[in-house]
Amino acid sequence: MNEVIKTLTNHRSIRNYKSTPVSKEDLSLIIKASQAAPSSIHGQQVTIISVEDKEKKKKLSELVGNQTYVDQAPLFLIFCADFYRAKIAADIVGEDMVLAESEEGKLVGAVDVGLAMGNAIAAAESLGLGIVPIGGIRKDAEAVAELLELPKYVFPMVGLVVGHPEDISNLKPRFPEEVIHHKEKYNTDLKSEIEEYDQVLKNHMINVTNGVYDQTWSETIGGTYKSVYYPKVKQALEKQGFTGTK
Repeated sequence: MNEVIKTLTNHRSIRNYKSTPVSKEDLSLIIKASQAAPSSIHGQQVTIISVEDKEKKKKLSELVGNQTYVDQAPLFLIFCADFYRAKIAADIVGEDMVLAESEEGKLVGAVDVGLAMGNAIAAAESLGLGIVPIGGIRKDAEAVAELLELPKYVFPMVGLVVGHPEDISNLKPRFPEEVIHHKEKYNTDLKSEIEEYDQVLKNHMINVTNGVYDQTWSETIGGTYKSVYYPKVKQALEKQGFTGTK
């Protein structure tokens, strides 16, 4: 196993950080690693906004659902799907930029952000930094867009807390490989494997929290996905020009 694979498979989310700043050099390396990710048609549909200002981080920590580690950590990165530059390019060559008006545009932006953020996570962790992704950036995306002065065709997809870990979280067990790696066709016969994993994860959570948490994976997923937990995403997307009308 090489060092890259070791870094990737040793990932864990960190929710307790030291106040030590992330160096400019490390931040630059993280951004460069993100930029190196592939993107659809080399469109580079991602913008990363770094926030270190304490008041702005505090406000963002509230907007994402009062997640205190956003405020505690020295650096918060917001990964945005970005077709603003594409609009400039279209204007330069006299074309209409309609992709953001399609469902495909939303998917392109989301995939490009995911690829870029995956690189950022790997880079940060290879530098000895801790991270935790923040999907709550979409909880009140309109307010986030206003705070960050995002133009039309730019949408805040996900945040990333970055800092020096105060402590190292326990590595949470994943599904067995056969649950997520299907050969030649999709295997729908997964119930027994999921039930077995439920017990593995439940035991893990009981052990690492001294019995405070004992939910199974199915209980967590079922309880979360029984509703649309960020109901204002559609209107925020539309306000930023991602209308999905085509």
